Amino acid sequence: MFEKIETPCYVVDEAKLVQNLELLHQVEERSGAHILLAQKAFSMFRLYPLIGKYISGTTASGLFEARLGKEEMGKENHVYAPAYKEAHMKELVTICDHIIFNSFAQYEKYKQICKNVSVGIRINPMCSTQEGHAIYDPCAPGSRLGVTKEEFRGDVLFGEGGIEGLHVHTLCEQNSDALVTTFHAVEEQFGELLHKVKWLNLGGGHHITRPDYDVATLVDLIRSIREKYHVEVYLEPGEAVALNAGYLVTEVCDKVKNGMEILILDASAACHMPDVLEMPYRPPLRDAKEAGEKKYTYRLSSLTCLAGDVIGDYSFDREINIGDKLVFEDMAIYSMVKNNTFNGIPLPDISVLHEDGSVELVRRFGYEDFKGRLS
Repeated sequence: MFEKIETPCYVVDEAKLVQNLELLHQVEERSGAHILLAQKAFSMFRLYPLIGKYISGTTASGLFEARLGKEEMGKENHVYAPAYKEAHMKELVTICDHIIFNSFAQYEKYKQICKNVSVGIRINPMCSTQEGHAIYDPCAPGSRLGVTKEEFRGDVLFGEGGIEGLHVHTLCEQNSDALVTTFHAVEEQFGELLHKVKWLNLGGGHHITRPDYDVATLVDLIRSIREKYHVEVYLEPGEAVALNAGYLVTEVCDKVKNGMEILILDASAACHMPDVLEMPYRPPLRDAKEAGEKKYTYRLSSLTCLAGDVIGDYSFDREINIGDKLVFEDMAIYSMVKNNTFNGIPLPDISVLHEDGSVELVRRFGYEDFKGRLS
C-alpha cells in the first residue's frame, strides 16, 4: 500500500485513531471527566468531526487554534496562553467557553470582557516528575508557566463572579502515577482553593492510549477529585488522541558513503519531524532495528543543506536502494503542526488511510504555500 504513495506524505491511520478515541471515550464515561483534544499536538481538522463523536471538545494555545476548534469541531472550546494580545482577546471571548490566564496581571487586564466566559488561572506546583525532557518541563526552575504558591494572591475572588477554575499542566508523555504525584502537590499547596472553584483542568501529557498506561489509576483519581471537591475535571491530551496513528512515508533519493553508508531521503528531520532534533528522540521505522542489529546499517539523512539533519542510524535485513520507500511510524503528532519549509523543501502531502484500506489524499502543498509565508 505504501509503495503507491507519492512522497513525502503523512498518512493518518483512521482505524488506529478510532481505537485511541474509543479508549478516551471510555475514560470519559468511567471517570466523568471532560477530555479535550490539545490541538498543539494534532490539528488535522479534516478528522475533527470524527474525533468529536468520542470526546468533549478542543483546547487551544492561542487565537488561531481556538478559531479552528470552534469552526471545525464546534464543541467545548478552551484556550490557555502565557499572555494574550488585546485584539486576540476580543475574539477569544466570543468563541471560547473557558479562558485560562497565566498570571493575575493578565486576569486583571481582561476580566471585564470575560463576563460570558468561565475564567481560570494556571498554577505551578513546582513538582517535576519528568526525566530527560527539560525543554518540556513547566516546573523547571525559572519557568514562566503558571503561578507558584509563593506568588499567589489571596485577595482575588474565586468561584462565582471571579476565577472559576484552576489549570495545572506538568506532564510530558507520562503515566498516571506522575499525575497522582502532581495532584498531591497541588492539593498540598492549593487545596483550599479546590473547594471554591467549579473546575480543575489537569492539562496534558497523559499517555492514556499507550499500551502500558494505568487507566484504572487515572479513573480512580478523577473520581476521587470530583467526589471530594465537587468540581468538573478536564484533561487535555494531545498525543494520546493520535498516538501511533500516523506514518511519514519517504523515498530514498541517493546513497553516499563517508565511514558508513548514508541514505538521503526526501523527508527531513529539521523540516518534517522537528522533535527528532528538538527532544531529541528516535522515531520508529517499520522493518528496521537499532544500528548493527540487522545485516545492513545505514544513517538516514535528508536533502536539506543542514549538516545535522540526521534522523538516526537504522539496520535492515536487506540492502536499501535508491527509490525504496521507508515508513516512519507515530508521525501524526507534533509533525504537521510543527513542520516548516526551510531550504524551500516542500511540505509533505497529508493523506488518510481509511478503515477499508483505501488511501485518500487530503492535501497537497506546492510552491504557493512556500511563497505565501514570505514577502
